[in-house]
Amino acid sequence: MSFLKRPNDFLFRVLLVAASFSLASLCLLVIYSVVMRYVFSDAPDYVEPIALLLVILIAMFGAALKVREGGHIGLDSLVKKLPEKGQLIAKGIQHVCLIAFAVAIFIGCFEMAETTMGDRIPIIGVPEGVRYCIPIFASVCIALFSIEHLLELFAGKREEPALELSVTE
Repeated sequence: MSFLKRPNDFLFRVLLVAASFSLASLCLLVIYSVVMRYVFSDAPDYVEPIALLLVILIAMFGAALKVREGGHIGLDSLVKKLPEKGQLIAKGIQHVCLIAFAVAIFIGCFEMAETTMGDRIPIIGVPEGVRYCIPIFASVCIALFSIEHLLELFAGKREEPALELSVTE
């Protein structure tokens, strides 16, 4: 079981750091833009395309992080009323659906990245396909995290949060 857990622990940390750094950067970028616009009447053009990339990164990496933690959207009230075997089957179906969803994201974004890599994002000059590379990476992480959960279900282990991050102590 640890053959997938350790790489997924590393991926989880990488996603957590990247999403946290991106959120902090987005906050600073927006504050800078507002100050420049309303105080100095000189709004920088590059803020919007960079902010859009950061929002995509935060949303997609955040979704992958929640899959790893087992905190994604679900119908817990229905599943909790099922017998234990039914709960395991429902969790298994849930992770298979998440894998199918991740594959769909991967295929769609790969095609879009391939098609738009020659185009440039106006103002910042980055290839347009970069917007689609972020969900490609996140979809691979979602699939790996779901496979890990499925293997835990088949091994008879209970799902636990991936990492407990505590500021106290």
